[in-house]
Amino acid sequence: MMMLAVALVAALVQPPAPAASASPTTVPSMKTIDKGDQSNMDDARQVAVKTEADWKALWQQHSPDRPRPSVDFTKEIVLGVFLGSRPTAGYGLEIVGTTETGGTLVVRYKQSMPPRGMMTAQVLTSPYHLVTVPFYPGTVKFEKAD
Repeated sequence: MMMLAVALVAALVQPPAPAASASPTTVPSMKTIDKGDQSNMDDARQVAVKTEADWKALWQQHSPDRPRPSVDFTKEIVLGVFLGSRPTAGYGLEIVGTTETGGTLVVRYKQSMPPRGMMTAQVLTSPYHLVTVPFYPGTVKFEKAD
């Protein structure tokens, strides 16, 4: 009986749970599934893929000659950023993080380019980065980071 009374008192004196806020929350478990500078995507685009059919179609455009990585769309989604065709080597792209703010998943990415005057290979490149994150049913928005 004494244990029950102690448990009841402990439950009553617990501090209240913090109120939900609109401040950004970092989304954990971002995992790179493909990254490089030779995509078949000639135009810049950002994608949030939430179904196997959309993943198959995207991969067919991006890299039809390579095996498509397996994704469990009941547990995760694919986020991708494609820089589009560039005239030389030296361009880069990286998804640097995700945050959830007010019902929207914000995906931040950074682009890089070769420094002025740097010698680069004269070859067409198409930088890209594809990651998985835990399934997110809401809106996805992409932002270029400084």
